[in-house]
Amino acid sequence: MKKIKQALMMILITILTINVVTVGTVNKVMADATKLNLNARAAYAIDAETGQVLYQKNANKTYPIASLTKVLTLAVIEQDVKSHHLSWNQKVKITPAVAKVANDWHFSNVPLNAGESYTVRQLAESMMIVSADGSAEALALADAGSTAAFNKKMQVVAKKAGVTDAKIYNMIGLANGDLGKNRLKGVKKTAENKFSAQDMALISKYLIDTYPDSLKITKTKFANFRVSANQQYQMININSLLPGNAFAPKNGTIDGLKTGNTDTAGKCIISTGMFAGRRVIVVALHTKGDWNAQSKDAQEFYEKLTDLYQPVQITSLKQLPKNVQSVHVVHAKDKHQTGLKLARPVFIWLPKGTVLNKVDASLKVNHSGQSLTHQLKAPVKKGKVVGSIVLKPAGLGSVKLPVKATNNIEKNGWF
Repeated sequence: MKKIKQALMMILITILTINVVTVGTVNKVMADATKLNLNARAAYAIDAETGQVLYQKNANKTYPIASLTKVLTLAVIEQDVKSHHLSWNQKVKITPAVAKVANDWHFSNVPLNAGESYTVRQLAESMMIVSADGSAEALALADAGSTAAFNKKMQVVAKKAGVTDAKIYNMIGLANGDLGKNRLKGVKKTAENKFSAQDMALISKYLIDTYPDSLKITKTKFANFRVSANQQYQMININSLLPGNAFAPKNGTIDGLKTGNTDTAGKCIISTGMFAGRRVIVVALHTKGDWNAQSKDAQEFYEKLTDLYQPVQITSLKQLPKNVQSVHVVHAKDKHQTGLKLARPVFIWLPKGTVLNKVDASLKVNHSGQSLTHQLKAPVKKGKVVGSIVLKPAGLGSVKLPVKATNNIEKNGWF
């Protein structure tokens, strides 16, 4: 009888253990389902206007980025068209060296014939729609005369976008040696451009902010490329997230931006579009699986973003905790406190169901010569920006809200 009881006890313990493990596994799956995720070596997602970070993974580490480079190449071309250094209708004659790259089946391309001329617009469109490597090379050489000279221009534009740590070897994103005659001398043939996921988000934001018409190119699904008088090439945009495509998100509209792939970079993508009335930019480097897996992963990311979070507009500090609605002023003659108001309305992404006045909020002042963290020094001028409120919603990046003083406060004569 004792042995039977012991056996029954062991069976009961086993059942309970299985239930605990099962419940634990289910809870983990449920927890994972409530978080944003991208199956990539590195990733970074932001609200394009505010820069609020919506997701990040290894975002500051630099990696090869393949043809994502062409976003920066386009930014340089757009800049030089705007400054009249180039024009969209300008003809670019193809050299034998460029034709060799353009007609190499190992690379992404439209055919380019040596001696044939193509417009800057044709080359830019093919570079972005089908990731034409030869077109990128032709544009850069027409613009700057050499790979090295164009690289310098890329560095300057990258810096304007806030990127200072990038390694740039060419306008395409291929290994240096793949450019043949136009490669950099004295540099390893295996050298590839390296940027972080954050870098590419900043460059993408810069391109869209500064040259919004570039999205007219990146959202084009089909276009003809005139190779010669007797040959047309049908370009089909390789971005599977565009509207009407198999992996188009159901909760928003994608209108860009660029994919890339090399052996070292893996499959990479920058995508952007409007979701909940906000432009979102998502970068994923070295994604897992094939192209369909990459597209499905991005699609699910966007759909989960609006399932879990929502943008909320802040128009008044009365929407926020009271501790950031005014600030103490030291060395004041009479009043020792000033009210604060927003310099401008700001949107912030929040987890759905979040009460705005419960969000972690702190004030950081920027008064000249200020040594105190949360206080101002007199004098204070009404209407002047005196600092920023930093909001830190759970699970998302912080947002800074510039604030102005609502009072004039004179300085005490003793100070």
